[in-house]
Parts: sequence; structure tokens; C-alpha cells
Amino acid sequence: MKILVVGANGQIGKHLVSSIQDNGSLEAKAMIRKQEQASFFEELGAETAVVDLEDDIESISKAAEGVDAVVFTAGSGPNTGKDKTILIDLDGAVKTIEAAKAAGVKRFIMISSFDTRREAIQAVSSSFAPYVAAKHYADEWLKRTDLDYTIIHPGGLTNNEGTGKVEAAIEVERGEIPREDVAGVIVAALENKATIGKEFQVVGGPTPIKNAIDSI
Repeated sequence: MKILVVGANGQIGKHLVSSIQDNGSLEAKAMIRKQEQASFFEELGAETAVVDLEDDIESISKAAEGVDAVVFTAGSGPNTGKDKTILIDLDGAVKTIEAAKAAGVKRFIMISSFDTRREAIQAVSSSFAPYVAAKHYADEWLKRTDLDYTIIHPGGLTNNEGTGKVEAAIEVERGEIPREDVAGVIVAALENKATIGKEFQVVGGPTPIKNAIDSI
């Protein structure tokens, strides 16, 4: 299975491409914004595609040609304004969904925020609300398609070394999770067709990743 990783140069994205390349049955194609980012992925043996998420749907669709799945791990980051939140976390996600459809790619995994329900938008701080709202509408857009989607809602992200163990369910108590373990969860979801049409929250926990995802 060949997977287009959108946002490959991000912290989750780099872990994900590495995990995919270490998996004998999977192959990564890293979608990056700048050519100078390519060397990291080329050293892993991964193909690259240079596309900016602010480009048009056709450009993203060309990157998705010939792949079996798309994983959206991109994000505008905490140091950008509301404009980039809209352009990347919402519009970039929607364009990627539409690009997958145009390229004939059915499998789509979305890395979302921990809680994107309507109530969560109202509950968070005014500075964080635009991000949660963007993720909410991107998730809703995906759920209204006929794609074979999975939406993953990770807890607070850390750069700690992965443990290979998590807690995953439709709803779990809020907590943290290493980005490396999020990458492991994505790989497990890609390999498990039972995750299609589902969304779940995931944090650090006691259960091996594969077992946790198998129980979703």
C-alpha cells in the first residue's frame, strides 16, 4: 500500500514516513512544501512531491495519483494567525479531500484535534476556538463524502519517545500522547479496515497500539 503523507515535514509527518518506510508492506510518498525539505525523506527511500497546501486542488490531486491512501497530518502551527488556520487546517484539508476524490483514492485518514464537537468550540479559549472550528468543519466535510475515512483525535502532543502503548476509544479522558505513538496509531489504522467510517480519541495508555486499534 502506497500512502501520500500530507504535511510530511511536520513532527507527526516525519515520524509517520519513518514508520511507513520501516513497514515491509507499506510505502510512503511525502508531500512537502519546499524542495529543500526533500533530503530527509529521500534518505528514508520515500518518494516526494513538492506541493503547497495553498495551491489548487489539481496540484494536490497530481500528488495523490497512484497512491492507495491519503493521510492528512498538516497543520498551520501555533505561531500563525487565524488566516493560516483557515487556509491550512480548514481549506487545505478540504482541498486534500477533494483532491483524493479526483485522483480516485478512497482511503483517507484525518489527524484532527482531540475534541472537535460543536460544544468544544464553545468551551475553549477565544484564541484556540478558530483552530477547533476549522478542524470541526474539516471533519464534517470528510464525513459527508463517500471516502473510506478514519478520523483520529489525539490528545496533547509531546515529543517524548513513543511507548508503543495507548488508550483509544470513541471517547477517552483527556491526556497526552507522544507524536511517535500517533504515527504508530496511523499505521495501525491503515492496516485495519475495521477503522473505516470511524473516529476515535487516543492518548497514552497501557495497551499495545495494534490491540488498541483492533478494539475500536
